[in-house]
Amino acid sequence: QVQLVESGGGLVQAGGSLRLSCAASGRTFSIAAMGWFRQAPGKEREFVSAINLSGSSTYYADSVKGRFTISRDNAKNTVYLQLNSLKPVDTAVYFCAADRANSAATMVGVYWGRGTQVTVSS
Repeated sequence: QVQLVESGGGLVQAGGSLRLSCAASGRTFSIAAMGWFRQAPGKEREFVSAINLSGSSTYYADSVKGRFTISRDNAKNTVYLQLNSLKPVDTAVYFCAADRANSAATMVGVYWGRGTQVTVSS
């Protein structure tokens, strides 16, 4: 099994920044692509960003392109999401996910974290 633990969420004003982290433990050798999804109140969970094992390929939802940056440190089994120029519509619980397949473009999430709350005030 793989355990994912997110951190770094919080309350920030519009225009501010946050950095989310997701640390993987357990059978980390079995995971490849990692990414982030989010779920706002009353809405379905949506894809935010994903990165392949080497970090050479990254993908973003159109709504966050140019504002969010995903990266990973395989030595630390950690994936990061830098959130800049935050907007109130970015308010959501952000979930870390990992797949066994190294296909960040079609990430579905085999393993999930419990989420971290990001709240952006206007």
